[in-house]
Amino acid sequence: MLYGIAAATTALVVTALLAMLLRLPALRLGIVDRRRQRPLPLLGGVAVALVTCLVAAAGEWTRFAPLGSEIGRLLIAAGAVACLGLVADVRRVKERFLVGGTAVAAACVVPYGDTGILLGPVAVGWIVLVAVGFKALDHADALVGTVGVLTAFGVGICAAAEVMDELAVLLSVLAAALTGFLMHNWHPARIGLGASGSLFVGFVLASSAVMTRAGLDPVPSVSVLYSLTALATADVVLVALSRRLAGRPLLRGGPDHLAHRLRRIGLTPQGVTVLLGVASFCGVLVGVLVHLGWMAPSGALWVGVVALIAVLALLHIKTYGPRRQPDFPVQDSARVSARVASSQVGAQLRVRNG
Repeated sequence: MLYGIAAATTALVVTALLAMLLRLPALRLGIVDRRRQRPLPLLGGVAVALVTCLVAAAGEWTRFAPLGSEIGRLLIAAGAVACLGLVADVRRVKERFLVGGTAVAAACVVPYGDTGILLGPVAVGWIVLVAVGFKALDHADALVGTVGVLTAFGVGICAAAEVMDELAVLLSVLAAALTGFLMHNWHPARIGLGASGSLFVGFVLASSAVMTRAGLDPVPSVSVLYSLTALATADVVLVALSRRLAGRPLLRGGPDHLAHRLRRIGLTPQGVTVLLGVASFCGVLVGVLVHLGWMAPSGALWVGVVALIAVLALLHIKTYGPRRQPDFPVQDSARVSARVASSQVGAQLRVRNG
């Protein structure tokens, strides 16, 4: 218990300091994203991933909290996913590259002995879906950090209930690291997670949830896993349906996510984060109650019904408008008009002389 508190406190403080220090190098190196017409440095995810892995590994090195082979494999795979995301932050890469790399990492952490041969690939696909969903949520200040903290606490409670103390400590460290990061990510954000941090957070949370439910009844497991990550799943479904109905490529970005649509109906950036945080908390609470046996697995149906109603309602908010034509200055437009008029006069003279 004391080690868990010390590890979480260390992760919070070190992440807050490291995120502050990485802001300037990210700006100088051009590792930024454009958010509301301002550059947002994207090395905050490096701070979260690095501190989480190092603090968790310190327990193994000092033997205060040995990780075990499964948790060690999870940290290595999550670190590889974070590096993959960092490549995407530095250079533009295709989404297939990120999805494929995340799938390979997920295949290395799924406990096939407990899930079985048939459910193993399903678990891999679900981990990839959640990781990509968390990456998609990284378009609004403090959103991924808030949802990540709530989900980490929920999955940590499930792990503690299964006497998986090492996994519970890892999730508490991740929650603390995200809390330290949120000190610099609340609106207006001074640093962002980027693909590196968002993929790392989603991957660790999804893989930990799979490990917690591995070997248990599949039907309640589906309810628990869905409820814990209902918000990220709803965002993926909303974007996929919206782009499909609009005839846009699925992998083509656009202002069509949950936060974008809520902003269009008048919510402030802080209001969007709070509202979606409450929605995430409700889903996580249902997942924890089902896992502990205090609620029937059918409770997840209510989460799915509410999510479906929200998705269908938000689909009616228009997000794809016509492209704006470039605005020419008055002098430039006058010059263009004069050139067009002179060309027309020249053409008329050539016709007469011809």
